[in-house]
Formats: sequence, C-alpha cells, structure tokens
Amino acid sequence: MLPAALTLPFLAAGLLPLIGRRAGSKLPWLVLPVPLALFAWFLGRIGRLSGEGLVWSRPWVDRLGIEAALRLDGWSLLFALLITGIGALVVLYSRYYLGPEEDRPKFYLYILLFMGSMLGVVLSDNLLLLYVFWELTSVSSFLLIGFWHHREASRDGALKALLITVVGGFAMLVGFLLLYLATGTLSVRELAALAPAVTAHPFYPWIVGLVLAGAFTKSAQVPFHIWLPAAMEAPTPVSAYLHSATMVKAGLYLVGRLSLVLGGTAAWFYPVAGVGMLTMLVGSYTALRQRDLKALLAYSTVSQLGFIMAALGLGSAEALAAGAFHLFNHATFKGALFLLVGIVDHEAGTRDLANLGGLRRAMPWTATLMTLSALSLAGAPLLSGFISKEMIFASLAEGSAGVRWFAAALPVVATVASLFTALYSFVLFHEVFFAPARGQAPHHPHEAPFGMRLSPLLLTGVAAAVGIAPGLVTGGLIEPAARALAGEEVHVHAALWHGVNLPLLMSAAALLGALALYPARQGVRGMLQRLTTRWTADRAYQWGLDGLLHFAHWVTDGYMTGRLSDYLSYIVGGFVLLVGGTALGAGVLELRPLDLAAPSVTEGVLLAAIVVASFFTVRTRKGLAAILALGVVGFSVVLLWVIWQAPDLALTQLVVESVSVVLLLLAFVHLPPLRRRVISAGRRAANLTVGVLSGVVVTWLSLRANGTQLFQPISTYFVEQSLDLGGGRNIVNVILVDFRGLDTMGEITVLSMAALGVYMLISARAQRAAARTQRSGEKGDGA
Repeated sequence: MLPAALTLPFLAAGLLPLIGRRAGSKLPWLVLPVPLALFAWFLGRIGRLSGEGLVWSRPWVDRLGIEAALRLDGWSLLFALLITGIGALVVLYSRYYLGPEEDRPKFYLYILLFMGSMLGVVLSDNLLLLYVFWELTSVSSFLLIGFWHHREASRDGALKALLITVVGGFAMLVGFLLLYLATGTLSVRELAALAPAVTAHPFYPWIVGLVLAGAFTKSAQVPFHIWLPAAMEAPTPVSAYLHSATMVKAGLYLVGRLSLVLGGTAAWFYPVAGVGMLTMLVGSYTALRQRDLKALLAYSTVSQLGFIMAALGLGSAEALAAGAFHLFNHATFKGALFLLVGIVDHEAGTRDLANLGGLRRAMPWTATLMTLSALSLAGAPLLSGFISKEMIFASLAEGSAGVRWFAAALPVVATVASLFTALYSFVLFHEVFFAPARGQAPHHPHEAPFGMRLSPLLLTGVAAAVGIAPGLVTGGLIEPAARALAGEEVHVHAALWHGVNLPLLMSAAALLGALALYPARQGVRGMLQRLTTRWTADRAYQWGLDGLLHFAHWVTDGYMTGRLSDYLSYIVGGFVLLVGGTALGAGVLELRPLDLAAPSVTEGVLLAAIVVASFFTVRTRKGLAAILALGVVGFSVVLLWVIWQAPDLALTQLVVESVSVVLLLLAFVHLPPLRRRVISAGRRAANLTVGVLSGVVVTWLSLRANGTQLFQPISTYFVEQSLDLGGGRNIVNVILVDFRGLDTMGEITVLSMAALGVYMLISARAQRAAARTQRSGEKGDGA
C-alpha cells in the first residue's frame, strides 16, 4: 500500500493536462479527493504501527546492494499527515483564492507534484531514494514560487530558493556517499544499528557538515534563511503549504531521522543547537521590523524552524518529543496565519500594515481566527503553542546543566527570541483588526466566503483543541514520532500546569516582557533598524550570484569566438585529452597482434582518393570545388561499403551523400565566400598539434579495439536468430527494427523533437514578421 500512496499524487498530476481545461471551475473538486484519501489512509495508521513500522522494499541497484525501500513509522507518519491534511485544506482554500484568470490546471499540477515529492522524502528508507525526492521538492517548489512568472520578484524568489536548496542538496548527497563508503549501506534502518562505527569513522566530521548543509538550506537556517522571505512572492496557498507546514520542515525531518545515526556527539550538538538558536533569534527580531504581513510571517517561520532545530539538536528523548510536538503545532497555527493573511490581502487589497487597521467589524471571523492563531504562536496559555514551547524550554533548561556554558546560554537566547515572537504576534492581530486605521486599504474590506474561511478555521480549531487537551495528539501521534527518533519508549507529559518552574518563568518573562514593550513597539522597531548592517546574507548571496554571472560571461566571451575552426579545435582537443589521458593513466598504450586481411588495389585507390579529396576540401579557395571534393569523399566511402559487401550501408550512405551534395549545391549561391584569415603562428601550431594528436589517438583506438576481444561477438547471434526471432532475412533491418527497436525508437524521437523545434523556431519567426508588418500597417493608417 505504501507504493500506491506514494504514486497516487503523481498519477493524478499526470491526468491533469488531459482533464484540466475541460473541468474548468470544477477542477479543485476533482483534485481534492486525492489528498483527502491519502490523509484518511494515513490517519487510519495511527496506533497500528509497531516496531520498525510498515516497510516495503524492492531491489534497485543489485550490484551495489541498494534497495528502493519505503518505511512508515511514527516520525514519517507525523509528516505524512501534515503533508496530506494541510494539502487538502490548501486545495480547498485555493478554490476561492485563485481567480478565473489564473492557470488553475498548472497550479494544481505543481501542488500534486510537490505533495508526491514530499511524501517520497518522508517515506524513503534509502538515502539515495530520499535524495531523488529531495531534489524533486526543490524543482516543484521552484515552479510553485514562480507561478506568477510575469512578476520579476516571483522569478527572483524562485531562482534564489532553487539555487540555495539545490546546492545544499548536492552537499547532502556527498555526505550520503561518504556514509555509504563508511558503512556499506544507505538504509536508514541499517545505519541506525551502525551508529557507533559511523561516529568513530574518520569521515564523520565531513558527513555531519555535508548532511547538515542540506538540512540547513532546506529549513532556512541562518545564513541560508534568505530564500524563504523571497519566496513569499508565491500565491498565499503556496506559502501556507510549502513555507510553513511542509517543505521547510524537510530539513527538520532529516535531522530528526538521522539523529540516531549521527547524534550524541559534540560535533552534532553544537552546530545543530547553535545554528537553531541563532536562527530563532535572527528570525524573530527581523520579523518585528517587517511592515508586510507575509514577510513578517516568513521571518516568523524562520525563527520557529530554528527553535525546533535547537530542540532536535539537544538529542534527549524529551527534547525530541518536544521538537516533534512543536513541529505539529507550528504547522497548524502558522498554516492558519498564512491563510488568514491571504484573506486580508484578498479582501482588503493590501498586506501593508501602514494601510490596515480597524478591520474587526468588517471581518469578525477573520479577526477571531487571527487572534487565536497569533496567540498560539506567541505561546499564550490554553493554546497549543504554549504547551510545546514550554516543553522545549524544559529541555533547554535540563540540557544546560550538563553541556557547560554553551547550553547554559540557550535558555537566555530562547527567552529573548520568544519575547520578540510574542511582540510581533501581538502586532499580527492588534494592528490589523483592533488598532485605528492609519491608511486607506485599496478595497473596501469585507468578510471572505465561508469556503475560504473553512481551512484556517479547521487549523485554528486544532490549535485551540490541542491547547486544552494535548492528549488528543500526544499519545497516538507525538509519542510514536519521538520513539522513532530516540530509539526507545518515550512518554510525553504534556499539561497546562507543571507548577512554578524555570520553563514557566521563561514563558512568563517572554509574554509579560512583550506586553510591556508593545506600547513602545515603534521605538523598538526603530532601534532594530539602526542595528542593521549592510553586510547581510542577502547581499552576500547577490554578490556571489553577480560574481558567478560575471565569471561565466568572461569564460564564455573567451571561447565563443564565432569561428567554427575554434569550436572544432575545442571538441577534438577535448576528445584527445579524455581518451589519450585515460589511456596514459591506465597504461594500455601497447597494441596487440592484429589478424587483418591484405588490402586490395581497389581499396588502396579509394583510400588515396579519400585522402586527396579531404586535403583538397580544406585547402581550396573555391566553394564549388570544396563541395564537389567533399562529394568525392562520401561516394568513395559508398564504394568501400560495396566492396565490403554491405549493400544496406552503401545504400544509406549513397542517399545521405546525394542529398547532402544536392542541398549544398542548391544553397551555394547563399553561402558566404571563402576567405583566408591571418592566423598567428601559435594558433597554427595549436591547430596542427590537435589535428596530429587526434589522428594518432583515433588510429590507436581503432587498432586497439580490433586487437581486443573480451568476449564472443554478438554478430553471430544476430546471424543465427535473425530469421527465427525477427522473421527477416535482412539482418541489418531486423537488428534495427526488432533487436534494437527501443534504440531506433529513441533516435526517431530525437529527430522528431528536433524537427518540432525547428518548426517552432520558423513559426515564431513568421509570427514576429507578421506582427511587424501589422504594426507598420497600423502606423501607416494612423499617418
């Protein structure tokens, strides 16, 4: 059943191009059953997974012992429910968010591709398979972020997200390969049993650094967080789905999944916990400076991802459980906040705080839901965020006693960052709905349709219900997830009251401090603005991208000379270096005895004609003579095929040469005249060297290939089986059509695609010419 659950979104995406246009406005209702069915199936697995969970595997790369393996345990089940559940709510919400002018089939196609890719990431039990789906999430998210591709900001945001996450993903792949070299396996289950050998291996520090590079880039950890705010140019449903609930949590999933393999050491604890808390602090204070609601939520997401990352870095069973619980809660209340901000933008026409205020009477339902979700983000009591935040606070406080000064600083940083979090959470609902309006919204604000409010209503309801009764999810969902991460039984003690302790004091300090600072929030924003520096990660990214483009232009300008002879020298020279260098390095230059037939006089004459005609072709100054000499070369080869009793090849060569010569003669009047150019002595020497070496290498390669027979030639099989298996006496035709039918089909496909490309280029040129003619006519009429 696991393969069916994984492939369902991809199959549905494949059908969308066929039914999308015909379905029209009904398309969302045809897509919605896909995530709903998957959510229902995964929901039915709660309480039914034991041991290693539900496992499926099939051989993949037998020679390396690599399997295509899937596994559903508590950790992957938690993510699968978020991916499919919030995915269903996003599909429902987008039915009302996207206007009729939007390309809905393309939007839902991208959503389903992303959903399937994320499910592949969390269900893969093989690291190589996980990497394949990891990169598919990068590609599909690139398409979703750039959905409004007519906007430059959308294109830039999509490119930034793709570049950062793909580079990090490649580093992660190298880390996976080092893990394979160290252990001989890519199975996550087998790696967990080999954890002591991994941590003791010399590759261990490199493995940790490379794997964390992939996790940090995907989960927008400092300094790679800059792609997440830029991705807010995507439609709001995309932001709610990718950038609060699913894709940005893929890095958290990976860190949690490999905690049994790589965790438990200082090399793991310091970077994971340290980067996590730095990300929480940077994200929270940067969010407070934002005026755009989606930008505020983007940096808020960065901050909360860092908070969860720090909890996973601590590594204790309690910290892993707290991180899993906050991950679930964050997905619900932050998904609701994104959808609610989308409602405000959709109905008021702006996300700018300077033009919003006093909307509670025009949008009472949205105001209520925004208030509850924002308070859950702030960690207010009776809401889900309060419980999971206190659990992480408790883990930070306990960890500080045993890991010296570094961990001792974590509770302080967490409290300060939580104060900033509560401060901008108050801004989210108070300045938008309750404070007096400071500007004029472009549209007259009004409440959204019920269908549009339903998705954030359900998510906010989950946040409120879990805040009052955390046992609804801790026993069946959070404890199995923590057990999968810790490798042991974990009991989550989630409650609203644990007495007066350090976590409660930390929460109280954050909330009361935010309430005290809220009246002076404008001054706090101004102070934070003055603390900024021009040396930012975003500017570093832009500097690096500009430098890369300048370097690419410099290299391209150096070799793109516009001269065909130069390009031929590059190609032939590269061939000589590759083949000749490989032969020298392998030490296989010696030739073996050859058993060749003596050449006849006719063959000698034809070969001499080929050599003379080739030399004449490159030396003559007359284009017509060059075409005729080139024809002599081709037709001499035809005669050689005839002598060697290969009529099919001779006929094919004859047709090709005849068509080529005729076409060249027809186009002769349009060809530019041959001119001699002055070439430097160094360039001539280089060309001569490349030419001589290419001849030597090709001659050696031909002799070496003819003198080497590693196995019996397959030609005997074709001769014996051509009539029986292929039903034909023409062996060449049978080989092309039957024995190598797929190869022939591929060649035909390539030629067809090339022909289609040529046709499109010609059509586009004709359309541009017609448009220019039409504009010229309109100008003439106007005159």
